[in-house]
Amino acid sequence: MTTALVTGATAGIGAAFARRLAADGHNLVLVARNEEKLRDHAAELHDRHGVEVGVLVADLATEEGIAAVEERLGDRRHPVDLLVNNAGFGNKGEFLEVPMADELAMLKVHCEAVLRLTSAAVTGMRERRRGGVVNVASVAAFVPRGTYGASKAWVVQFTQGAARDLAGSGVRLMALCPGFVRTEFHERAGMGTDNIPGWMWLDADNLVDAAMKDLARGRSLSIPDPRYKALMGVVKLAPRNLLGGVTSRTGRKYGPQ
Repeated sequence: MTTALVTGATAGIGAAFARRLAADGHNLVLVARNEEKLRDHAAELHDRHGVEVGVLVADLATEEGIAAVEERLGDRRHPVDLLVNNAGFGNKGEFLEVPMADELAMLKVHCEAVLRLTSAAVTGMRERRRGGVVNVASVAAFVPRGTYGASKAWVVQFTQGAARDLAGSGVRLMALCPGFVRTEFHERAGMGTDNIPGWMWLDADNLVDAAMKDLARGRSLSIPDPRYKALMGVVKLAPRNLLGGVTSRTGRKYGPQ
């Protein structure tokens, strides 16, 4: 039986990935900061689907947290076949309004952790000539909007470049770029959502279903909804200074976790 490791696994997109993978019969390793939520979620998935579910308490904004997950991914006796790098957060406020420590923590979670955990997982996967990595980015990667968008743009570029380098190895890498997803993300970040049109909201479980289909197809980039695919087509044609104004009105943060 294969094993999947999911970061940010107690809520939102991460929890949806865990539900889907458990239903598909994968054993799981769930990673998050809150031990109580992790253990409750693990017990629920084990009882419902009969899979083995391990928990790893780790804060990926810290060196210790990243190193702990790296160590688990490098365990040759208990290999991980699918890694979902989902952990992430948003900061409320514009550039220079957000404390520098918070900006650096975001880069630690969104960029350094993704780089290191992907590398740790793919090393063994390439030797076994099978495996997959899903790095959760955002449609914010395609618009000029602060550190969040910039960090997610890095995730997209890194993932697609690594996927190209690993072509033919049996290892698949995909950047997942959702739009607004109905999770607790915005509430945790203290961001209002009243100005976001209803049609822009996505369901986390449907999002994961579409992402898994794209991964199976071998895609290195997934924008898992026709509405956002069309919107991103418009974004490619729109002047970047106009996009900056639009994203200012719709909020700093576009997506998931």
